[in-house]
Amino acid sequence: MIHRDEFGAQVHALLEADRFRDYGPNGLQVEGRAEIRKLVSGVTASLALIEAAALEGADAILVHHGLFWRGQDGRVTGWMKRRLQVLLAHEINLYAYHLPLDAHPQWGNNAQLGQKLRLSVQGRFGDQDLGFLGVPAQPLTVAALTALLQYRLGRVPVVVEGDGRPLRRLAWCTGGAQGYFEAAIAAGADAFLTGEISEPQAHYARETGVAYFACGHHATERFGAAALGAHLAERFGLEHRFIDIDNPA
Repeated sequence: MIHRDEFGAQVHALLEADRFRDYGPNGLQVEGRAEIRKLVSGVTASLALIEAAALEGADAILVHHGLFWRGQDGRVTGWMKRRLQVLLAHEINLYAYHLPLDAHPQWGNNAQLGQKLRLSVQGRFGDQDLGFLGVPAQPLTVAALTALLQYRLGRVPVVVEGDGRPLRRLAWCTGGAQGYFEAAIAAGADAFLTGEISEPQAHYARETGVAYFACGHHATERFGAAALGAHLAERFGLEHRFIDIDNPA
């Protein structure tokens, strides 16, 4: 058991949350009961996750995508009202960590994805050092990496093959990090893995020869909250369950 303020302070320090320029508030977003005994983790603070956490009897929810974002309409109506209504009715604390959870070298989304793919991390790149650079145990073909991603993530990635070179040096950044592709190319990557693809990336891949893999925003960000939640549960003696709400994005 731990007090909600102590829990928030410990997680904030662990993730070094104050050093990030982010798109929304990191930390406690909705205040619930004072003491935390049971923690639920998930990717996004959707109504489905909140309702599932309430059925679990959770005292707190830890997510990557919280409720509040820069430039958002601040009115509490519709979907926002329904989510807040369940949180407040059940006195559930909601903690959200966005870029800090992407970046953490052990419990973060990028670190955990690298572990799942058995990549040895060799460096970082991109704005706020969010992107990771690493190498597989042996060079991969595009087909082999595609098959590995499908096996580990449970979905077929969108692939732009580049020039067919052996993939010796990989760059990755989970979620909607398609804008990091140019930085990955400049960092000397043979391939870049992220969640999404926009119109320019296919042309960059064809023109530079660097392969591009869009593996799903949700699919690439399923691992950080689960790993962090398990770590915090062990550290503070909490019950913990990761609840994965499927998302095709």
